[in-house]
Amino acid sequence: MSFHIPLASYVFIRSFKTATMEALQRRMIEEDMVQYKLFLIQPGSSSSQQTEERLTHLVEEILAKVAPLLIQYIWQHQPINLKYHPEKGGIPAHIGGSTQFGDNVEDEWFIVFLLLQITEAFPELAARVEDNDGEFLLIEAADYLPKWLNPDTSENRVFLYKGELHILPCPSKSTSVGFSKDVVPSVAQALELLYTHPEVCRASSKISLALKKRLEGYPGKIKSGLHRAHCFIPAGIAIVLAQRPDLIAPAVSAFYLRDPVDLQACRTFKTFPPDTRVLTLVTFTRCLYAQLQQQQFTPDRRSGFTLPPRSHSQYKAHELGLKLAHGFEILCSRCRLPSSEPNAPVSCNPQWKGFMESLSRNGYFHGELEGSARYRELTRSAENFFKQSVASKSSALSPGEEVLQLLHSCEPFNLEEMKKNESQLPQEDSDSWLDITAQDLEQLLQERSGGRADVGSQNSSSTKQKQHAGDAEERGKEKEDNIEEEEAGYSLVAISQGMKNFLKAMSSHEGAELPWSSATQPFNIDPDSMANALGRLLGGKDEALDSDDLDDSDNDDEEEEVEEKEDGFCGQAEMKGTETLDSLKRYMDQMDEELMKTNVGQSFKRTNYNKAGASGDSSHPSARDDLPRDNKLEEKEEEIQPLDVDVNLVTNLLESLSSQAGLAGPASNLLQSLGIHLPPNSDPA
Repeated sequence: MSFHIPLASYVFIRSFKTATMEALQRRMIEEDMVQYKLFLIQPGSSSSQQTEERLTHLVEEILAKVAPLLIQYIWQHQPINLKYHPEKGGIPAHIGGSTQFGDNVEDEWFIVFLLLQITEAFPELAARVEDNDGEFLLIEAADYLPKWLNPDTSENRVFLYKGELHILPCPSKSTSVGFSKDVVPSVAQALELLYTHPEVCRASSKISLALKKRLEGYPGKIKSGLHRAHCFIPAGIAIVLAQRPDLIAPAVSAFYLRDPVDLQACRTFKTFPPDTRVLTLVTFTRCLYAQLQQQQFTPDRRSGFTLPPRSHSQYKAHELGLKLAHGFEILCSRCRLPSSEPNAPVSCNPQWKGFMESLSRNGYFHGELEGSARYRELTRSAENFFKQSVASKSSALSPGEEVLQLLHSCEPFNLEEMKKNESQLPQEDSDSWLDITAQDLEQLLQERSGGRADVGSQNSSSTKQKQHAGDAEERGKEKEDNIEEEEAGYSLVAISQGMKNFLKAMSSHEGAELPWSSATQPFNIDPDSMANALGRLLGGKDEALDSDDLDDSDNDDEEEEVEEKEDGFCGQAEMKGTETLDSLKRYMDQMDEELMKTNVGQSFKRTNYNKAGASGDSSHPSARDDLPRDNKLEEKEEEIQPLDVDVNLVTNLLESLSSQAGLAGPASNLLQSLGIHLPPNSDPA
């Protein structure tokens, strides 16, 4: 017995399955991985073959454009990887790739910087970038996003175009351009809207400024993020790093993530014997240096590596070299010996000539004469970059195999000559950036919190101005001189007032919203929204006025229709509301009566204005016994002295802060979110 599925149903099932699979794939981005795609903003009516040729040519042009930045960059785990991807699952043909950045999140933001540079240099391209958190560009500017934009409504809406951030809008009163927040546009639809209305899609100045602030310092940040240190390492490692400085990253990772099986290969160093150690200058990224420096490690006695006493002037160089040698030995122990067949020279690749011409056009050689020492050094770096990024390999080599291949291909080293060069080494960099004081950490947290004003400190604004105006020495003197003034000027009333404002603020089911400070947010108002909100307040309708009522809502017409339908139920709602309040009041009275029989109330601070009356009444116990039962209940209610809410609130908050012992906790997090910064506890009791 057989049956047939209608064609329309079959198409729907296939499209639903494809959409579901694509949605799952988007959410299956690995941890610490960033994905990026570059689309043609106007693909036109060209065939798939023409599109492929155009995008393939753009890959070469893009890599040649950013090569001066990429050649000097040391990646934590994987480099940027741009390749042509054909159309698949509703996603147009594009240039894209993915990069694992590991523990160094700066790699992810460097890729964002590169994408901005690429889209500015190639205006026919628009880029999308996301990681396992989704649209992390929006996370950086979360304080300035419109209310309708959230993880559920941001899919296929965020693009980098012409060197700027663009967000596809939602239709509003001012413009009908955009997609409704309930609609997920396809990539093709999004690109078409971006091409036809780029000005409308451009992100607001505050969102763009937040992104620019995160990328501030590039491309100079590439060099400032490096750290040079003296290391005693085997001569073979020194030769490898002289040709391939980027191989420092897999070596540090191998040591940092070592296991007992890896350390078995380090009992006897076969590849890098310790008796060939020389002092050399090694370039790390700050992340790699911190990973290597902060780990405690004792070598195996059979390895041949020994450390001088800690008081030795070069103890740190010996310790760093010891750890680095273990990392390289672990790398080489994981791979097979390299093939004896020589690799074909780069010049045999047909793409090499065009790549060199693109480098020359982009000023990579800085006018150096062909054949000079500097020209040969730049050419060698370009060859290494070409092998890794441009030339296609049938079988990619592991880092350990690359190390062994370099050792076999290089000329024998002269150990005595290398030791003579030790006295001519440049000075190493200071690692004082590893140490951070409590004041530096507080300043970083304030910068990351969006610049909220200090609510509790009366002279915080003047202190901040002094901090920005003066240099480091002046800031230190001012902090010492003004400690007593700041503590004296600090008002505990701000704590209770801040908590009251927080509790009075209305929020939705999505979570609590912190009240905005007028010092940090400009005051603006939409007259229509305000009139609508006031009308609902004064009209007696049983509706909750939350923080979204004063936003630039796009659903005013729908709300008016709903209000008209609910006019007939207003009377019933008012009656039900009155009954609910009466029932709640009786319930609260019963709770008070039960709590009076317990000792719970003794833990709260009370006001003192009713104590005289209470003491006067206590002198007539017999008269109180003669009162009727109803009068006794009324007198009990009168004996309930009101609580000092402010004192109890401040006391409990300070006790919670004290119990945190300087660590993060609910009390400090809440006060920090409200912009309230308490001075450090100077009372050990």
